[in-house]
Amino acid sequence: MKQPIKSLAVLASSAALLFASGASQAAGHSGQQCSNDVWNKVMQRGKMVVGVKADYKPWGYRDTSGNIVGMEVDMAQIAADAMGVELEVVAVQSSNRMQFLENGKIDMMIATMSDRPDRRKIVGITQPNYYTSGTNIMSPKALGLTKWTDLSGKPVCGKQGAFYNKIVTDRYDAKVIAFTGNAEAKQALRDKKCIAWVYDDSSIMSDLSSGNWDDFEMPLASEDDNPWGLAVPLAEKDCIFGNFMSGLTYNLHQSGKLIELEKKWGIQPTQYLKDKNERFADWIQ
Repeated sequence: MKQPIKSLAVLASSAALLFASGASQAAGHSGQQCSNDVWNKVMQRGKMVVGVKADYKPWGYRDTSGNIVGMEVDMAQIAADAMGVELEVVAVQSSNRMQFLENGKIDMMIATMSDRPDRRKIVGITQPNYYTSGTNIMSPKALGLTKWTDLSGKPVCGKQGAFYNKIVTDRYDAKVIAFTGNAEAKQALRDKKCIAWVYDDSSIMSDLSSGNWDDFEMPLASEDDNPWGLAVPLAEKDCIFGNFMSGLTYNLHQSGKLIELEKKWGIQPTQYLKDKNERFADWIQ
């Protein structure tokens, strides 16, 4: 396995060296030669356009001034700084983020997107993954739930069609009450019709950071990790731009910067980032 690059400065200069020495001839995703269109475009205009969420606190959301801020916005800024260009962020949603990338409206995206095989056919998801989400619950602090088995035989709110429902039913004998949407499920939780709401932990953390759920918590260890991927255009994945972002992500794990950002934005510490940091720490030479 290749050694990751040790610093953002070295990472940026190494990518620039590759570019200058004719790395445009490297083999791309399709087996054809790389055109490195995105790298060239970004460097020539001196600006990188990154798609981020604007409604998913604390990863990407609008502050009181209307600016988009958050952990993933900070990551985008780090990437732009490493390339020596300005950053422009564009608000994307789950429904259009891949389309924006395909159509060239953005140069890359860091937008809470889980890494799935079907998505790898559409966009270039670089490795390593930078974050993860999993199954967890939101429950009243007053209940003091501490382990998954506390759900056994108890009513748990869920959303119709969500795979989380089957997980807690099969593993922990929870009695899932499935509602049409998340809003209905969470209102039922407030109304004490269930002891917890089971869903994706990143969504739960977003709710908890909103200030509207101060009497609730996410007390359990998340299960069934679903890693998130930074994405570039499919044709750029194995070219300079994609390789640059892969090296950047290695560095963010290795340096512990992602753990710092997690703490900065008040996100509950994840074992995933800790494990990645420890795994890559020994690669520094």
